[in-house]
Amino acid sequence: MELSEIYQSNKPQISFEIFPPKDGNISKLFEELRILKKYNPALVSLTYGANGGTRDFSLEILRMILDLELNPMPHFTCICATKELIEHYIVQIENMGIENILALRGDLGENKDTCSLDFRYANELVNFIHQKTTLSIGVGGYPEGHPEAESIDKDIENLKRKVDAGASVIFTQLFFDNAKFYNYIEKVQAAGITIPVAAGIMPVRSLAQAQKMVDMTQVKIPKKLSSDLEKFSQEAHKVGIEYAINQCQDLIDNKVSGLHFYTLNHSDMVSKILDNIIRR
Repeated sequence: MELSEIYQSNKPQISFEIFPPKDGNISKLFEELRILKKYNPALVSLTYGANGGTRDFSLEILRMILDLELNPMPHFTCICATKELIEHYIVQIENMGIENILALRGDLGENKDTCSLDFRYANELVNFIHQKTTLSIGVGGYPEGHPEAESIDKDIENLKRKVDAGASVIFTQLFFDNAKFYNYIEKVQAAGITIPVAAGIMPVRSLAQAQKMVDMTQVKIPKKLSSDLEKFSQEAHKVGIEYAINQCQDLIDNKVSGLHFYTLNHSDMVSKILDNIIRR
């Protein structure tokens, strides 16, 4: 089912993000996915650079997601990707029956001065996919602003370019402060963007993990969460679960379009969160 159909519902849609395991242990990943399947996710997104070294591995995982009768949404990134390469993999995933894709710029990293840049920005990739295919396209959003953006308003201008190029749904980066998400939604709507926005949620296992995410994404950790993770360090995962339950319930109460869980290839914390939300 395409994004444009999935997010027509008034009910918040659940989706999960996974990544190709570094140790190559697909069987462990799919045990986790089998557990998560009971929550009837609308999508399972797979981090996936069309030019990356895990390209063939990612295609194998996409096939296995389909075999589980789940709806995969591969990631495509611009960085170091030629138009020919992107088009080649578009054909492959369409031939597999995949209907959705998440189009991102990707991390420039150390390749920015050495690789081919047919696409410099995500809106260019979105436009290319939109012109070449019937795939439904998701894009990234940043409730606290993209780290490279001059301001949140400039970031939303860039978001509007992606939407105008053909995006159907926005999937946000993880965040911990719902007030910032609601402020973001107001700004998005004020910019004339009307497509659904799914909230990115990452359960926290430890203060060290949270700090790593802060370093990578520049999101802010609320003082209470940070303090509790430190105070109850031996049971930090329980703190993370309880915090995410309350965060998700508040988002649901405020009519969020979707909850997009960054699972880190684990089902345990996400399952506990969803079990508690579903019971309410």
